[in-house]
Amino acid sequence: MLYDVALEITYDYASPANSGRHALRLMPATITGEQRLISGQIQLAPGPSERHDRTDFYGNAVTDVAYRKTHSELTFKLKARIDRTAFTEELDISPPLNNLGRELAVIQSLQPEAPVHFTSVSPRLPLDPVFAVYAEEHVNPNMSACAAVEAIGKALHKDMHFDADATTVDTPALEAFERRHGVCQDYSHIMIACLRSIGIPAGYVSGFLRTIPPEGQPRLEGADAMHAWVRAWCGIEVGWIEYDPTNATRVGQDHIVVARGRDYGDAAPVKGVLRTAGSQTTDHKVDVIPR
Repeated sequence: MLYDVALEITYDYASPANSGRHALRLMPATITGEQRLISGQIQLAPGPSERHDRTDFYGNAVTDVAYRKTHSELTFKLKARIDRTAFTEELDISPPLNNLGRELAVIQSLQPEAPVHFTSVSPRLPLDPVFAVYAEEHVNPNMSACAAVEAIGKALHKDMHFDADATTVDTPALEAFERRHGVCQDYSHIMIACLRSIGIPAGYVSGFLRTIPPEGQPRLEGADAMHAWVRAWCGIEVGWIEYDPTNATRVGQDHIVVARGRDYGDAAPVKGVLRTAGSQTTDHKVDVIPR
């Protein structure tokens, strides 16, 4: 499936900023067998004093920009065309949950895809016992790893309420879980914490969702902004699978991957610092149109 993606992020500052540095993870990824970036460009207004394009440890495309001139507004625009591969349902050949640790112990690699990076705490995800308690209520040791991932994802979808006003980008996962309200970032962080707490390596994915659903299907939550979902390692034979707890579904053709990491901090669309005073406002606009 071909998609055209248009993204615009605008920042307005109450007082002019006289300098700033930002790392942008906005460009959709090329992933063998899953997704191909056909074309893409990132436009910046005003133009930066410096710009450098690179790839980070996890293979994400990063655009580093620096500003040394006074500015009261910043606009980042992305235009891209992506070919997203259709997915077919496969047999669940993942090991029972109580055997997953043995398979994990065999993996000695420290490469970016290695599950060892996704097993314990990360900067935005300290592991609280409450996540283990919740996860253990919905799985059993004989359940397959893939089935455990889906069981926890479906439980969170049932117990959480999607609420765009309930949290901010800095809200801790535990706070969002206690409220049972949040957005896709919160759903994903909570699910990752639950999975790690029962021994399933899990990571964070940022990306886009198809804006216009197929005929006769409901519109998915989070389609008007950048979306987030979860990766989980389900054994040597299966490897990584992806699940969207916000919509209680395995990730498929409607999901476009931008960045992957341990948590939001590794995949944040915009991350940086600036020198200014007062408040700021942000506006996001996203369109994902199938072609």
